[in-house]
Amino acid sequence: MNPAIGYVAIAAVAIASALIGFYGLRVSRTTSDFYVASRTVRPWWNASAIGGEYLSAASFLGIAGLILLTGSDALWFPIGYTAGYLMLLLFVAAPLRRSGAYTIPDFTEARLESPWARRVTSILVIVIGWFYIVPQLQGAALTVRIATGLPSWVGSVAVAVIVAGVVAAGGMRSITFVQAFQFWLKLTALAVPVFALLFVVASGAPAALPPVEAFPPSAGPGDHDVYRTVSLMVALLLGALGLPHVLVRFYTNPDGDAARRTTLIVLGLLSVFYLFPTAFGLLGRAFAPDLATTGEADALVLLLPGRLVPGLWGDLLTALVIGGAFAAFLSTSSGLVVSLAGVISQDLLGGSVRGFRIAAVASAMVPLLVALATEPAGLAGSVGLVFAFTASTLCPVLLLGIWWRGLTARGAIAGMITGAVLSGAAILGGAAISAAVPGVRPLLEQPAAWTVPIAVLVTVFVSRADRGRVPRGVDAFLSRLHVPEHETR
Repeated sequence: MNPAIGYVAIAAVAIASALIGFYGLRVSRTTSDFYVASRTVRPWWNASAIGGEYLSAASFLGIAGLILLTGSDALWFPIGYTAGYLMLLLFVAAPLRRSGAYTIPDFTEARLESPWARRVTSILVIVIGWFYIVPQLQGAALTVRIATGLPSWVGSVAVAVIVAGVVAAGGMRSITFVQAFQFWLKLTALAVPVFALLFVVASGAPAALPPVEAFPPSAGPGDHDVYRTVSLMVALLLGALGLPHVLVRFYTNPDGDAARRTTLIVLGLLSVFYLFPTAFGLLGRAFAPDLATTGEADALVLLLPGRLVPGLWGDLLTALVIGGAFAAFLSTSSGLVVSLAGVISQDLLGGSVRGFRIAAVASAMVPLLVALATEPAGLAGSVGLVFAFTASTLCPVLLLGIWWRGLTARGAIAGMITGAVLSGAAILGGAAISAAVPGVRPLLEQPAAWTVPIAVLVTVFVSRADRGRVPRGVDAFLSRLHVPEHETR
């Protein structure tokens, strides 16, 4: 690959993002602009921004790489990522917007009337955000190394610095413009190469593997591990309900009805987008199977256009994909840093614009250090584990807080801590535990199927035992969540 292609593509995306962010800075004047864009973002614009931040390194690079490695097993990832928004539409979007909160900790404190519930929620939001940013920085390291030949750390540092600068300068208002642009760039960066590659294949390009080897019958649905599949779907469906950078977006809609329309549009956008990384993965199994054995599966999207389309056109397609990949890292990291900065600045720095800017820099630098100090794993798998952690911690509290009046602060705290300890032990200590007890390995590699039910049961049982401490204002609060705004005027 010609390094000049990589330099030009990355520089173009970085400059365009910075310029759009600067435009957002010109219209970001109030504290509300920084935290929730003054709650004036319309559905199509907000849906594009949500697509921009939600479609991360795992979506842009990881899904294609996982399909290359595992075949049809990996198709559950795009299905789960998209279906998670159906859960948001049905159970969370409009009530959360009507709560009037700025952040998830704001919501839990208002719902449970407990500063301790807020503190525990804040810690979890920060941990989840940092866990999620690390794969984005590692994906950037991979892309910059392949595209330019520079050391991997350059990509991680570049994304962290750009994101910290743009978020600190303009906050949510600025990032909304940037992420909406980056979604359409990512969609174009995958769609155009896929159509070009399909044209080349239809013209008779020879496959590296015959179809029977690229798509063996043993890789069909009948070979799926039922437990792993169910557990993965639990993680993806419920994990989306607790992602802080996604939930904070609903606070930017004008009202609950707009939040629902936004979610419906996002479902359509995601359904279209995931067709293309899936197509890349399927093409990769036939035309680049060697990447599965060299440890470069996550680089399939970056390398395949150059293999199938020689010359200038191949270079242009590669440049487009590189730009889209870099946009993926920037947009998701930006959304996460905005949500983390909102929580940290409100809880520790007084909630001022200056505090938000300090928190934004800190929110980007901590995961940068972790990314530089750790070896990257598969991008889709890493993000899937973050979903499992989120599904086990924040999701039960949000769902029960919105739909069950019996939830208490002690129950919520007990459930969040239980989910965090169990899923955290499975994720961080799974390898050591599996070595000692080999039979539990599947349970630890995909823990959501048992950690989520246990967290929910603990939350419910402790709340029932503590029913005398149900907040006094719960009925009025729930009425505000569930009664449409036009009926309360």
